[in-house]
Amino acid sequence: MAALDQKSPNVLLQSLCCRITGKSEAEVAHQFQYAVRVVGSNYAPTIERDEFLVSEKIKKELLKQRREGDAALFSELHRKLQTQGVLKHRWSVLYLLLSLCEDPRKPSRVGSYGALFAQALPRDAHSTPFYCTRPGSLPLSYPERSGPGGVQISTSMGTSGISSQSMEPCLSGQHPGLRSQSYMTLDFLQCCSCGLAGSVCFCCRSGVSWSLFEVISYAISPIQSNTYQHLVVPVCLRVVLCKSLRDTSNRLAELGWLHNKIRKYTDSRSLDRAFGLVGQSFCASLHQELKEYYRLLAVLHSQLQVEDDQGVNLGVESSLTLRRLLVWTYDPKVRLKTLAALVDFCQGRKGGELASAVHAYGKTGDPQMRALVQHILSLVSHPILNFLYRWIYDGELEDTYHEFFVASDPTVKTDRLWHDKYSLRKSMIPTFITMDQARKVLLIGKSINFLHQVCHDRTSPGKITPASKSTDSPKDAAELLSDLEGAFQGKIDAAYFETSKYLLNVLNQNYLLLEHLQAMRRYLLLGQGDFIRHLMDLLKPELARPATTLYQHNLTGILETAVRATNAQYDNAEILKRLDVRLLEVSPGDTGWDVFSLDYHVEGPIATVFTRECMSHYLRVFNFLWRAKRMEYILTDIWKGQMCNAKLLKSMPELSGVLHQCHILANEMVHFIHQMQYYITFEVLECCWDELWNKVEKAQDLDHIIAAHEGFLDSVISRCLLDTNSRSLLNQLRAIFDQIIEFQSAQDSLYRSALEELTLRLQYEERKKQRDSEGEWGVTAEQEAEENRRIQEFQETIPKMRSQLRILTHFYQGIVQQFLVLIMTSPDESLRFLSFRLDFNEHYRARDPRLRASLGATRGRRPSNI
Repeated sequence: MAALDQKSPNVLLQSLCCRITGKSEAEVAHQFQYAVRVVGSNYAPTIERDEFLVSEKIKKELLKQRREGDAALFSELHRKLQTQGVLKHRWSVLYLLLSLCEDPRKPSRVGSYGALFAQALPRDAHSTPFYCTRPGSLPLSYPERSGPGGVQISTSMGTSGISSQSMEPCLSGQHPGLRSQSYMTLDFLQCCSCGLAGSVCFCCRSGVSWSLFEVISYAISPIQSNTYQHLVVPVCLRVVLCKSLRDTSNRLAELGWLHNKIRKYTDSRSLDRAFGLVGQSFCASLHQELKEYYRLLAVLHSQLQVEDDQGVNLGVESSLTLRRLLVWTYDPKVRLKTLAALVDFCQGRKGGELASAVHAYGKTGDPQMRALVQHILSLVSHPILNFLYRWIYDGELEDTYHEFFVASDPTVKTDRLWHDKYSLRKSMIPTFITMDQARKVLLIGKSINFLHQVCHDRTSPGKITPASKSTDSPKDAAELLSDLEGAFQGKIDAAYFETSKYLLNVLNQNYLLLEHLQAMRRYLLLGQGDFIRHLMDLLKPELARPATTLYQHNLTGILETAVRATNAQYDNAEILKRLDVRLLEVSPGDTGWDVFSLDYHVEGPIATVFTRECMSHYLRVFNFLWRAKRMEYILTDIWKGQMCNAKLLKSMPELSGVLHQCHILANEMVHFIHQMQYYITFEVLECCWDELWNKVEKAQDLDHIIAAHEGFLDSVISRCLLDTNSRSLLNQLRAIFDQIIEFQSAQDSLYRSALEELTLRLQYEERKKQRDSEGEWGVTAEQEAEENRRIQEFQETIPKMRSQLRILTHFYQGIVQQFLVLIMTSPDESLRFLSFRLDFNEHYRARDPRLRASLGATRGRRPSNI
């Protein structure tokens, strides 16, 4: 024993091989190599690990041999062994003892383990009589080997389906009458269509004794090639086989074809890293199903190799026939068919798209198939759910192979993070996740990253949204997927509401988002009336100058003066410092009115809402409103001039007609501008603002605020006639504004000439009175003639003034009529009602036949519209 202890395990194993086979060391080289592989392998046993059952079998075997004393001694020794921790694998030791006590002379047995060991090795040192190993541990080579009875069985390398390869059978000596052979392929389970184990092969009607044990035990040995091989078993064509046997064999052969199809997919995809985690999970799930199939084969193999565990020989009634084999493999075959169809459907898919394909196959009425697909789906969706929880709870996106439905663009800068950096890969959204859920998932992670990178908020995501239990295992994923509208939806909603609420609070409290929004309404949309009026009064002298003579610092000073003199001074300092003056691009002939604009500086997180596109919209609306406000300001000055000069010019009756004409045209313009200002201020700005504010107060996330704000600007742009569809209307409106400016110039020129004439007449009368008081004649004949000549010249200019006003009135009314025709055909109902107010007394309708049809038809429809 001391000498044995000093020997290495290899030497001891070689000595054991020599003793079992009775051969020398040189002759047992192949057996020794095989034994080393068996000892170092991880083969799993084909029977249940039940120590009690093995011990009972040993005692039963001793009692059968009438060794009652040995049975009692064994029972006592086994009891003592159980109370001590000396051996860790007691079941293995007992099973070895039970196997060694088997009688090698039994006719229905393969023989002792030594005989089985000696039989297996000459065929192929790489094969093993038992196959219940993991799919990933299969060897990668399979040379030719001998079948039962010494027949050489060749293997063919196949890629899919059932393939065959011709060979030269070594049966001529035993079957002299055979001339031709056909070969039936059956992966793993192959037989020669015989029905009973241990009987003569009645299909060939020959003397070759191929037991069903030998055929199937040989056929279901592990496939040892990564490209699948097909075992070939000869069947004599000269013997007429019944149709049932042929059909049964073909149906069994389909198992191998399905297996190879699935195995080919897993082997080709398992090594493909670009297939991603979801794809690898899919391959792992297929491996699990194939492992169950291998376990069944191991059970069948074991049944063919050993007798009944109770020591009773297998009889004809309990033997494994083809029909019984067909029944045993029915459920596995259905599962393999489902897996093969799933493999076909999932070709070329990865990530969420692959999960969608698997989910689609779960919509079946077969509960077993549905359970199978649901199990596979739980494995496949596990990585996706891990991606999802990492994203919604930590804001981290570790998607190396682009499998997740949230995509990130690393080239996008921080200022465009919310709008452009993160997006949805719609093709990767699994079908069991709705678009609304996917949008919420995107917003959750995007909000976390926005807080960290843009708002510089250092609050940990765990404090914003306490992370619930994640999918630590496929079982957790399966439980979650089984309740998509409950638990899963609850997780998404909880994270969405908490994260969005926290983000909006940070924007409103730390960055005054809502106050900036109100500032836009007050200043850029002219909502602060006292400030705008006072600013216009202060700017009037400056803006009347040519645009090229303006300086921004002068205008900025006037702006600050207007702020300090009005209620704007009470605004937040953070808002007032962002208010500024901007000069637009100057064109030839422009005045200050044409290039002046207010500006509002935005940066940081609020720039996400007030983007460059939004600020350009604000600039366009301000210019339009500023121009309309200027028309109101001009008409106010016109009215003031008329009221102030009416009494002064009463002494000049020749001007009464011209002044009356000015009053009429001014009233038309005032009415038009007042109606337009009412429409713009109340029907457009106030209504749109009220709608915006209601949406902002109800907004659940930043996207809702951005969408509401953009919708507000789009609506204002459209209804203020600033969009492309209203270009003709805007052109007409600008032409009307130009006519108002021209009318102001004409009236100013008229009053200037009239007042100059009035001044000269008053001076003439004053001189007359002064000379009368001095006792002299009032005027000389020459002075009187000069006065009459000058008055005559002035009176001759009056028809020219009247003609100019008439032309101006004609152009103005023509443009207004065209404007009314255009708004009558507008799809905007507010614009159509505006036409009623602009022509409330049908003044323009009487002048333009086109308006009679349009206004009449529309007014005829008005009750139905109301």
